[in-house]
Amino acid sequence: MSILRTLSVTLVLAAPAAAQEVTLRFQHFVNPNSANPKYFMQPWAEAIEEQSNGRIKVELYPFMQLGGSPVNQYDLIADGAIDGGWVIPGYQPGRFPELEALELPFMTPKSAAVSSVGAWEFTEKHLLDDFEDVHVIAAHLHGRGIIHKTGDPIETLADFEGLNLRGPSRPATLLLEKLGANPVGMPLPAFPESLAKGVIEGGVVPWEQVPPLKLDELTGTHTDVAGDNSLYNLYFLWAINKDVYEGLPDDLKAVIDANSGAMAAEWIGRAHDRGDDEAEAQVGETTDNPITTLSAEVTAEIEALGAEVTEAWIVEMTERGFDGAGLVADVRAAMARE
Repeated sequence: MSILRTLSVTLVLAAPAAAQEVTLRFQHFVNPNSANPKYFMQPWAEAIEEQSNGRIKVELYPFMQLGGSPVNQYDLIADGAIDGGWVIPGYQPGRFPELEALELPFMTPKSAAVSSVGAWEFTEKHLLDDFEDVHVIAAHLHGRGIIHKTGDPIETLADFEGLNLRGPSRPATLLLEKLGANPVGMPLPAFPESLAKGVIEGGVVPWEQVPPLKLDELTGTHTDVAGDNSLYNLYFLWAINKDVYEGLPDDLKAVIDANSGAMAAEWIGRAHDRGDDEAEAQVGETTDNPITTLSAEVTAEIEALGAEVTEAWIVEMTERGFDGAGLVADVRAAMARE
């Protein structure tokens, strides 16, 4: 079986089956010192090892060290090339259309802990069938979506006109296009090089990725929208190969299960919130980069355009046979709970 390439199982001779030892290799695509690996992945791995009495070891591989690209991470897990990892399903536009409801403009609060619990609720209701090729441990969102660019700060709607801006997902690029920018879809690891080469003038990414990507050096301004909701958001999975999970003894499955679901989603959200706060403070203390918030009036103009993106998405989804309006309503209901 292909999973044997990545699941290291040692049966201790003359010992009961409960003594099975397992090494799981999980892969991600960011700096290990960024918020999620530092405040969730590593503590999660340590919790799994401790609660299994050392019978499960989780090895974390940053920067896609086991091969492949962030775009095909879901398939690497599903096919057993790796045991598990961190996935951005939106890097494959159109493959998982229902999840885009979570990524629409101003749909989520700026607190990743709150929005991630809502994202898990929505996932349980609508998305687990879409991800049947893997075993989903948790689903979550990141924190505040910030505009980072070279040159002068964004102050008015007109300032977006003609800018080449990186977007991480289809909903994000639809919003950037509506704002008058030229959206450039690309995975996160490609963002710094594209800035350095002048291919783009900026893009959207949460605060916590600014220091690891050196965006405080590659861009000069950082702009948030007013109000309690984020300009945009991005949906993630923390997942394990299905055969690997199902091949575990029941007591080891229980360890994974105890660190899954809503509690794990909130845990990841808290990690992102902490990373956002630390990164914003660091940039404020160590650079002269303007950190600004758009006025309520300009934010309202952007929200109106974002609403147009959402309405067009509902129409598109309805034409494709989905309940677009119902999906949006369910996201709003999930995000309203604190």
